[in-house]
Amino acid sequence: MPLPAEFHEIAKRVNNWGRWGEGDERGTLNLITDEVVCAAARTVASGRRVPLALPLQQDGVQTGMIPGRVNPLHTMVAINLEMFGPDTVATSDDTVTMGLQAGTHWDGLCHVSHGGRLYNGRPADSITGHGRAAFNGVEKAGPIVSRGVLLDVARARNVHRLDDDHAVTPEDLEAAEELAGITVRSGDIALVRTGQIQRYLTGDKHAYAHPSPGLSIRTPEWFHARDVAAVANDTLTFEIIPPEIEGLWLGVHALDLVEMGMPQGQNWNLEGLSEVCAEEGRYAFLLSAMPEPFVGATGTPVAPVAIF
Repeated sequence: MPLPAEFHEIAKRVNNWGRWGEGDERGTLNLITDEVVCAAARTVASGRRVPLALPLQQDGVQTGMIPGRVNPLHTMVAINLEMFGPDTVATSDDTVTMGLQAGTHWDGLCHVSHGGRLYNGRPADSITGHGRAAFNGVEKAGPIVSRGVLLDVARARNVHRLDDDHAVTPEDLEAAEELAGITVRSGDIALVRTGQIQRYLTGDKHAYAHPSPGLSIRTPEWFHARDVAAVANDTLTFEIIPPEIEGLWLGVHALDLVEMGMPQGQNWNLEGLSEVCAEEGRYAFLLSAMPEPFVGATGTPVAPVAIF
């Protein structure tokens, strides 16, 4: 089914191709300037740290709904091995096999395509089994450290968790801004809380996966207008699933990653952060969310930390 006219109209309004040069592979992360990082560092007052990653474990969030995206398979390959002879120092080693987007992660700009194109007009067939992603690989992101802003949509709506069929709108984001008493600004990383991850945390990962609240196709324009550097949330699919427009699966992905060049993150645990922000009375903080530099990869695990 062809992408609907509404999608193409939004795509034209948010398109960033060529904005940072024809060879750019970082997209909106270019908005995190040295000045933005210095301003973000000045938000630190107490040094209180809030981890935002889920544990990497075999019983993780993946249900098999997304083919090949396996939860971490952790194997010991050496246990107290005396490599240099009896009574010498012993070492233990292990290995892991996992989908790079299996847990808390960033999507790289090559994660999705439409019309045969990736961000900045690169051909989608530049991704191959042998060569991986020739362009827009997640290693091109570089360090991701900026001001983080929690847009606590669930708290702003005075609910424990958004309903399964709730598409987060620009109006929801503005209500969360009002709750926070701040304005999202250029270079910020927006964290959108729906409360959906509570379903996984209480043991029902199938209910967590689908159906799910998530971002509406109207939100990319909101982030584009504010020059947001990246967006992450607490759901498996990022956008509302099933989609709000019949047949338009992963439309928000395509607008964010392909048209805007804006990285997005999923499976972020924002529950503790929500409590700390309410307790501290502030919703902005220094966010360290460093991607692992897997060359040519479409995504990467991340262990983000909010620092107050």
